[in-house]
This record gives sequence, C-alpha cells and structure tokens, in this order.
Amino acid sequence: MMEAMRNAGKTWVAKLFLGLLALSFGVWGIADVFRGFGQGPLASVGDQQISAEQFSTALNNQLQQISTQTGSPISIEDARKFGIDRSVLNSLIQTAVVDDQIQRLKLGVSDAYIVAETAANPQFQNAAGQFDKDAFLRTLAQAGISEQAYLAGERRDKLRKSIADAVNEDITPPKALIDALYRDRSEQRDARYFVIKTADSEVAAPSEDEIKQQYDGNPQSYTAPEYRTIAIMSVSPAGLAAKQTVSADELTAGYEKFKTDYFTPETRTILQLSFSDEASAKKAKERLTGGLDFLALAKEMGVSETDMTFTDAVRKDFIDPAVAEAAFSLAEGAISDPVKGVLTITLLKVVKITPEVQETLEQAKQKLTERLQLEKAEEEVQAVYDQVEDARAAQTKFEDIAKNLGIDFQLAGPVDANARGKDGKEVTVPRADEVLRAVFASDVGVENDAVSDDDGHIWYEVREVQPSAVRLLDEVKADAVKDIVAAKVRELSIEKARKLAERAKSGTPLETLATEVAATLQTVTGLKRNETSAEFDAEAVQAVFAIPENSFTVALEGDGKGAKVIQSQAVLLPPFDETSAEAKEITAQAGEGIGADALSAYIASLQATSGVTINEDLWRQISGTTQQ
Repeated sequence: MMEAMRNAGKTWVAKLFLGLLALSFGVWGIADVFRGFGQGPLASVGDQQISAEQFSTALNNQLQQISTQTGSPISIEDARKFGIDRSVLNSLIQTAVVDDQIQRLKLGVSDAYIVAETAANPQFQNAAGQFDKDAFLRTLAQAGISEQAYLAGERRDKLRKSIADAVNEDITPPKALIDALYRDRSEQRDARYFVIKTADSEVAAPSEDEIKQQYDGNPQSYTAPEYRTIAIMSVSPAGLAAKQTVSADELTAGYEKFKTDYFTPETRTILQLSFSDEASAKKAKERLTGGLDFLALAKEMGVSETDMTFTDAVRKDFIDPAVAEAAFSLAEGAISDPVKGVLTITLLKVVKITPEVQETLEQAKQKLTERLQLEKAEEEVQAVYDQVEDARAAQTKFEDIAKNLGIDFQLAGPVDANARGKDGKEVTVPRADEVLRAVFASDVGVENDAVSDDDGHIWYEVREVQPSAVRLLDEVKADAVKDIVAAKVRELSIEKARKLAERAKSGTPLETLATEVAATLQTVTGLKRNETSAEFDAEAVQAVFAIPENSFTVALEGDGKGAKVIQSQAVLLPPFDETSAEAKEITAQAGEGIGADALSAYIASLQATSGVTINEDLWRQISGTTQQ
C-alpha cells in the first residue's frame, strides 16, 4: 500500500480508485460540515457503505493533491463549484462497486501471501536485503497507521488489482489500429507560406458602446484578484550576524582554527608531452635543449596545445606522484629531463609559477570576523525564536516584538497570491511562494506557525483582506480598448489571409500574392502533427494537416497581429514498421487505453446492477445543494 500511495495517479488503474486509497489514513481536518449528521451512510453499494467521514477524508486528500500541484489552496466552495466533490463521491462509489464484486465472488488473499509481499518490499529491508521489522514499524508510525491497518489495506489493494487485471490483462490492440496511429504520428509535410500583418491603425477605434459591451460581457477579464495586507517578521543568521561582537581573543582562536581556509597553494601552468620509451624522450629533450620550441615539438607529435597544457594546476592535479614532484621542482621556464611515470615517460615545461599565499591574521581579519559573526548568529537564532513565540503568546504586536528583539519587520501589501501589488509590480516577500501560499490559506485574526527559512524563521499574520471584485470601468477602460482593438486586428488578419487563400485556390501563384503584400515567401519542411517550432505553432501545424496535398489554408499568428497563408506541399507517409521502438510504444499506449476503457465499462456495468443508493438529504447538506 505504501508503494501504491507513491505511484497513485501514475497509472490508469490507480486513477479509477483515486481518493479511496487514503481512507486508512487520518482525516486531514476539513470543516465539521461532514461530521455528526447521524443520518446513516452517505451512499450504499450492495453490502458496502460509504460514510460521510470517508467522503471527508477522500475529498481532503484530493484537495491536498490539487493544492500541492497548483501551488494554491482550494476551498470547499471551489471544490463544489468545479464538481470535485461529485467526482470524489463517484470514485468512492466505483471502488465500493469493485469491493462488492469481490465479496460476491468470495475472493480472498491469504495472510501468508500478504506477509511474504510485505517482507519482500525493499522499503522494509535492511542493507543485507532482509526484512527489518523496526524499519517497518517506523514507516507505519510516520504514516500514522497501525500494522493491522496496513495489512488490511494491502489485502484490499491486492483484491482490487486482481479484478482490474482480470479485465484488462494481456490486451493486444488490433494491428490496423496500431498502423493508423503510427502513420498519424509519423506523417510529415512540407509547406510554403507567407505572413500578412495587420497594424492597429487599420481598425476603427472602439466606440463608447463597444467599450461598455466589452466590459459588461467579460467581467472575468477586468476582475481584480484578492489582495491581502500582511505583517511579516523574520530572523536569520545573516540578519543577526552584523550585531554579533567578536573579541580579539576569539579572532586569534578562529584564525588558528580556520587558518588553512586562508591559504592559497602554489599553482603552476605546465606543458606536458608523453613518450612511449625513454630513448624517444631523451632525443626530444636534446632537440629542445638545442633550441626547438616545446609547442613546435608538440605539433610534430600531433598533440594540440590544449591537450598538453595544465593551466594554474596545483600539485594534487597530477595523479602520477613522479610527474607531480618533477613539475613542482622545476624553475619557471625550465624543461625537465625524461620523467619515468607509472604509465609513460614524460617531458615537462614550466610556463608560469604563482607562489603559495598564507594570509596573515590582519589580512584575513574582515572575512574571519564575518565568519565568526555568522557562527554566533546561527547559535542565537533558536533563542530569538523562543523569545518571539513567548511574546506572541503574550499577545504582543509584531511591530513591538521586532523592535524589542531587533529583527526584521515588514508590512507588505496589498499583495495578491502571485506576489503582485495593485500596480502590477512585484512585492518583495521572503520565500514568497511558500509564505503567500500559507497567507492565502489563513485569515485575519488567525495565529499561524512560523515558516522555516533555511536556518531561520518567518512569522506572518493577515492584517486585511480585500476580496476579489470587478474593477470600475474607468479603471480598466484602457485595457478594454486594447482588448477590443486586439480582437479587431485578429479578425481583420484572418479575413485578409482568407481572401488571399481563395485567390491562391483560383490559380494566383503564391509568389505573386506574397509580393502584393510585401511579404517574404518561406518554406518549412518535415512538419509533424505533434511537433511545433518558432515558425509554426500548434494552430499552423493543425491547419497544414487538415488539408490535402497542394491545398491552401490560413492560420492566425500567435500574437494575433497577422496570419499565415499556407500551401501544404509534399506529404511523406513512412511505411509501418512494427519492430520499431515507436511502434512498440504506440502498441503499449493503445493497449493501456483499451484496457482503461474495458475496466471503466466493466465497473459501469457492475454499478448498474449493484443497487447504488445515495442519501439525498445528507448529500444536499454536504454538497450545499438544494437537489441531487
């Protein structure tokens, strides 16, 4: 079951059971609206029952997943509006249908099998590959479930999977389908095209009536997001460091402790040539002594300057001890005698020497002071955290806490969930993604836990909430005008392109049409249905593949300020190769899709005959609706 949780949603089988696998785990804490009705089960499927608490847990789990994926919290009201609550209930019913069928068929899994599967789970094994009961129990404790609940969950999962496997196992898609999918994916086309542009000045300025109509008809476009004003306190080692004092004795001790950190070893730039035998190396050395340039010798040997040069190398950069010793024993400009290394005979030349440097205490004083200040600050952070929490418990205002303790305070906002102010500019908020996500899940007057910030902490509280609302027309009039003009430009662009395409269909050469509108005729090759490029976006690709070879079509440009006039040219249909990697991938995907459809149809059939009933009164209270 633990493995199933990690892989939930990755396979089509898991998606059908999404929402129920978390039922063995604790309730996340949705509002009490789901508890205490005392009206029996929410839904019944045969002998299986779904309680309001089970629904609450499954819905909470789903909302947690959505919030994690989107980075924004989602409320119960949003869940209802988007139909998430109904989707979760349907998922629970589908799973109950499967459980009912398992009971009808009297299927079971032996304890020995579950125990063996658990013991074989690598998550519960030690380094020797043996089952580690302590690791097993620790994992369950972290997940908040008992050993009995885990084993029961594993048994349920195995039985449900047995039903799914019986329906969709070993499904082989028809070859004709694979051939069609293969050709659809692999087909390539060439095209000729030009782009006709439209300027804003070519369309009429919007009238007052048009502006009002645009504003009234598209309120979502002119709605301000919810804004919040927040108070923020933060403490970090970096923020406390400058306030730390370091004595002369501490500096001296610190210098001795970190002395090697202020040492820069000697570096050398070395040229190195390798020879297969000592005789060749000696002969080369004689030629170098006679005046031959080292680089010229390397060129004769077919060795590039890059391959032979060690730039600003330290002693440890040379793996061979004999080579390292020789390289760091030569004077600058000197050439070594042949050096017998572990693998080869080598000649070395020292091009440049940069001596080692050991900074004195005085030279390292500034850097060392800052380092010791930061160390002290890291130790003080926890003490400051405790003081802040004590002050918050005493109902002390953030401003006063920050002033008394000398930590950072910020009154930020109004700011939206994307860290933007009302002027559209970014508002600086520490760890904005995490803090704002927490801020918009909180409310005025709520005391919140601090957010961890590396080695520090961030406290926040919501001071004011400005709900999302449609802006006044006067505030967004300029935006409405831009939107109207943009729509008119798009319409005119596509209209002009269509007229030119009609002329092309009637026989006017594409070259002539491009010249008339002062556009450049271009060619693109090897287009595929599911591939786009900077020149051809998804709309243009779709347009090309929607027409026969040598036909004409149009596609709006991505910026809406122009449109392409396109002629589809050569069409390449590669032969179907069932042994290719692509064909095998398509076969697997098609089989998975057919299997998903088969399982869905099977569950729908079971659901139709299992006697599904829903407690309408309870559902109306839970869903906030007046009817089912």
